[in-house]
Amino acid sequence: MQLEGKCAIVTGGATGIGRAVCLWLAREGANVVVNYSRSEREAEQTASDATAAGGHGVTFKADVADEDKVKEMVAFAHDSFGRVDALVNNAGYTQFIDHTELDKLTDELWDRIFAVNVKGALYGIRAVAPIMKAQGAGYIVNISSVAGITGGGSSVPYAASKAAMIALTKSMAAALGPEIRVNSVAPGLIYTRWTEDHPVRNEEIRQSTITQRLGTPDDIAGATHYLICNGEWVTGQTLVIDGGRRIG
Repeated sequence: MQLEGKCAIVTGGATGIGRAVCLWLAREGANVVVNYSRSEREAEQTASDATAAGGHGVTFKADVADEDKVKEMVAFAHDSFGRVDALVNNAGYTQFIDHTELDKLTDELWDRIFAVNVKGALYGIRAVAPIMKAQGAGYIVNISSVAGITGGGSSVPYAASKAAMIALTKSMAAALGPEIRVNSVAPGLIYTRWTEDHPVRNEEIRQSTITQRLGTPDDIAGATHYLICNGEWVTGQTLVIDGGRRIG
């Protein structure tokens, strides 16, 4: 898909992977809706940078766990640009809890993680699907995690939610094809502001990769760009981007 004049919604688009995705798409002329829930200043900067990069960036505040707000966001995108061509479900939530500390896994924690990571993605897909079907084409990328494959990651409910996201990707690809392609990207450890405070763990993971480096937001943005723009015969798939740390 050529991106000039097209519209993409990126949830959690203010920082990290979401920001990188916004800028990758904007550089090819896309209109980008930068979703955020708390990081208003960062979202405004990303939108400004997207416009400077050659596209057009706007912001929309919405907690993706609130389906009514997600519907408002999609309606805003459609009203603003007359179309919605791509949705990147990047917004996520977790807490760092050792996997052995089962007593800390409260119902409230499970509910919040699944509300954002899984139901939030579903709400977005459900809102854009009729628009994309009417257009005859649409592209959805869910940002999952290798935790959804290995069971590792920041917490047990986080890993479970990312596994659910991978299953959702397969289900939605089958349900919404052929007009809409649905894929996911499963990053390994990505060096962002959320991981920079753990230098020892970062170095251990870096040394365990075949590429001998940590991932960057641009690594994931590039994979997302491919699935939207070039992977015309790819749907229902999960692309693992982890520097070769886990093979098989």
